[in-house]
Parts: sequence; C-alpha cells; structure tokens
Amino acid sequence: MAQKAALVTGASSGIGLGIAKVLVDCGYALTISSRRPEKLAAAAAELRELGGTVTEAPADLSSEQAVVETVARHREEYGRLDVLVNNAGMGIGAPVEKLAAKHIDLQLALNLKAVFFFYREALPLLRAAGAEHGRALVVNVSSITGKRGHRDISVYSATKHGIVGFSQAMDAELAGDGIKSCALCPGYVDTELADYKKGEIPAEEMITVEDVASSVRFLVGLSATCTVPEVIFAKPGELGY
Repeated sequence: MAQKAALVTGASSGIGLGIAKVLVDCGYALTISSRRPEKLAAAAAELRELGGTVTEAPADLSSEQAVVETVARHREEYGRLDVLVNNAGMGIGAPVEKLAAKHIDLQLALNLKAVFFFYREALPLLRAAGAEHGRALVVNVSSITGKRGHRDISVYSATKHGIVGFSQAMDAELAGDGIKSCALCPGYVDTELADYKKGEIPAEEMITVEDVASSVRFLVGLSATCTVPEVIFAKPGELGY
C-alpha cells in the first residue's frame, strides 16, 4: 500500500496535469484519468519521468458507471485515497437562444454530476484517510465564472457555480470526518480550454497553470486544524477591488 495516494481527473493536460506534477513532487502515488487514452498515456509517461508512481484510468467521466469504475481501479491499486482532485470539465459556448439540450446535458454530466458521484464513491477511502490523519482533501476545480456569470458560457458558468456551492456543502458535511473541500476558481488560464479567448487575451497575459497547481502544494501542507474553502485566481485589477 502507498503511504499516500491521490486521484486526479482531467489529468492529461493543462491544470490537471499541472496538479498531478505537484502531487508527484509531494510524494503521492497517483491515479490519473481523462477521456483520451493516448493523451493520458503521454501524461503518465511524463509523470513517471518525474519519479511518480502512476496508474492510468482512461474514462468518459460523464458516465456514472465510469466514475464508479475509476474509483474502484484506484482502490484496487493503492487501497487508500488522501487527495481527490475533481478537475475534468468542458465548456460549450452559446447565447441563450441557441442552447442545445445535448450540450447542456454534456456540461452538467461532466462538470457537475461527476463531482457528486466521485464524492459518493470515494467517501469510504476519504473517511479512512481523515480518521488516520485528519487531512483528507478534495480539490474541486471551478472557475472565476463560478463566482460571476459570463455571457455566452452561461451553462458552463452555472455548473461552476454549482461546484462552489457543493464544495461549501461538503466542507460543512464532512468536516467532522477529517475531510476538507476546496474550490479553485481561476480566471482564464493558458490552456487549450482557453484557446478561443487568446485572440482577445494574449496567452502571456493569462494566469499560468503553475499559478493554479501551486495552490495544491499549499493545501496539502495545511494542518488538520486549518481549511481553505476557496481560492480565487485573477489578473491584477480584474475583480475591481
């Protein structure tokens, strides 16, 4: 059994891969998951080059059964879970009059419902870690659009608001079990997901993956008596205060 283990979704690139690298550096054995096996394999190879112990679990996490199987795979491999990172997500932009049911359902399933199911399935492992050291942690990657709605990505924004609210509820519900929850709320980060915005905001002016990933290093280092429920990442002056 690993001394400490983490599961990271959406880990084949961007923020998820950045967080996975931080967790490897902090000594966690990892299960990483994303939809495309070939990209996940490349990410796993990169993490192993950094000295990580890594299990690949490719899956379409918009499916409840895929979530169940991913947690089961992690349990079989490591037998414990100290950190869960819910990062997998997608955005489909459209003005409200052009919203398609298919696109609404896809975003709700992956961005929001998968988070619910991961908590449910991982709870026994998280409770065991919480009983052991009082510092089990769930990191839920939301967005600055989860704090303030943005036009043309309304459904995405709504799902990210949901993540913030669910994180708050879980922090209250599970604190007595030694399980902390934190919502990360970044503005535009220099990843593929933000490519559509780079004609308006140059990549070099965006928040970096390392900015967001480094927060996880801070969070896993906190004592059992301290929790940080939310972190907002913004460009200087963006929030207006």
